[in-house]
Amino acid sequence: MKSKVICTSLLVEKSPQALPLGAACIASAIKNNQLTKDIIQTQVLTFTLEDKNLSSKNSDTEKADYIYQALIENKAEIVCFSTFVWNRNIFELTSKLLKAKGIITIAGGPEVTAHPQELKKSFDYLVSGEGEVKVPFLVKAIINKEEIKSLPADTLSLEDLQSPYLDGSIDPAEFGGALWELARGCPFKCSYCYESKGEKKVRLFPMKRIEKELDLFAKKNIAQVFVLDPTYNINKDRAIKLIDLIAKKTPDTFYYFEARAEYIDRQLARAFTKIPCALQIGLQSANEESLKLVNRPFNRKQFVKNINLLNQEGVIFGLDLIYGLPAETYKSFREGINFALSLYPNNLEIFCLSVLPGTDLFDRAKELKLNFEDKPPYHVINTDRFSAEDIKHAEELTLACNYFYNDGHAVPWFNTICQSLKIKSDLFLKRFYSYAKENKISLGCQTAHLEIEKNQIKFVNSLYQEKGLVKYIKAANDIIRFNGALSRKTECGKTQEIQLNYPVEYINSEFSLNLEFFVSNVKMKSGKIRI
Repeated sequence: MKSKVICTSLLVEKSPQALPLGAACIASAIKNNQLTKDIIQTQVLTFTLEDKNLSSKNSDTEKADYIYQALIENKAEIVCFSTFVWNRNIFELTSKLLKAKGIITIAGGPEVTAHPQELKKSFDYLVSGEGEVKVPFLVKAIINKEEIKSLPADTLSLEDLQSPYLDGSIDPAEFGGALWELARGCPFKCSYCYESKGEKKVRLFPMKRIEKELDLFAKKNIAQVFVLDPTYNINKDRAIKLIDLIAKKTPDTFYYFEARAEYIDRQLARAFTKIPCALQIGLQSANEESLKLVNRPFNRKQFVKNINLLNQEGVIFGLDLIYGLPAETYKSFREGINFALSLYPNNLEIFCLSVLPGTDLFDRAKELKLNFEDKPPYHVINTDRFSAEDIKHAEELTLACNYFYNDGHAVPWFNTICQSLKIKSDLFLKRFYSYAKENKISLGCQTAHLEIEKNQIKFVNSLYQEKGLVKYIKAANDIIRFNGALSRKTECGKTQEIQLNYPVEYINSEFSLNLEFFVSNVKMKSGKIRI
């Protein structure tokens, strides 16, 4: 009888962005390795923190006990844990329960690579780095009761790896989409990233495998795919070739890519318009001193030029910012918000810096005067230039931006409103946070867009009234309502009916980019429209 190995992961949620790809890759490697395929039965067992069986538990101890019971019921003999900052503590507790029952535990993932010494006491074996060669070797030795002096080196060829999607280790349809590896490695050395100590090279998965995975996505009618490459466009020719392949095989699937702005040109920007997709681009900061300290090159003029190419071609893109970076101040962080939003990103994602063990930034934290949490998620508490109070204010701006700009679908009109009010983006968001607090508007939870829109209009109107610019209110309300209805129609497919004060052909035109010109030159004509 084959021995039972369970590869497990505890996810924040069950979604295309959060599926157990790491655990599935290990299960696939065991399943297809010559050493183990005839003696081991594998299973991928997934848990999520949002599942009612776990979310109803009050402590990590109770969560660990629930996972332990599930692993016992599935008759695990060896359990492989995929450990991340959000599940490390729960998995340590689970492993101790399993070990007491004589079940062998193996841990891998970013937390193991970062904390091998700290995790030794919680698991029987640790596997750092890639596990597709080491874990099959290890489980075969455990089952055969062989002496284990050391694990083999990472001599992994991506040509030899089987796809966990193609061999059935994981079904993307179960998660409503897929995380997709096209390559491994990163040519950059950003200090806050695990890749800061990795090899400065990119290894590519073979096109034959990629084509077969696309065929599977097409067959299963996968709605969305998140491409994991940290820099999808590092090789422009390959990027364009893959876009053409995607357009041919899965024309209706929506793709998310991470890209670097400095490698975007007109040809690549135009290529992205061939498929339904969005890019996420790491700006991280507009403070050149901060970016230099974390080893991230930045040319402001080139960045603006290339982002403008995306806007000109109509490519959806978002930007990322990090607060708490070395040399960053609250003032320079707010200037970063102004710079980012001036470029019309579809979304602006703002994060607190995590000083991750195992990164170059962690090793230099004392030198860079970073004070941070000693437990996951290792957020910065304060720096020599960014106080704890500044961190709190940055969190408030993050909440305001997520609610008003991102969830509020404000990109088409946000800059127009700010310009007409003669107010900078950061101050606008700061004012909105105070307004939300005064009016008991909850910014930290999911809210239907129509409800957000009502609050957007009330807040914007209050600013116009405060500044004595009442003449802009009806035009501003029309622009917000029209674009809001358009976004809801796109999102849910339902026909939207709205009342406007001005003719829709002018609302939906370049005239609406300048409210002063608009109000002075366009005559009001009220009426209902259907989108």
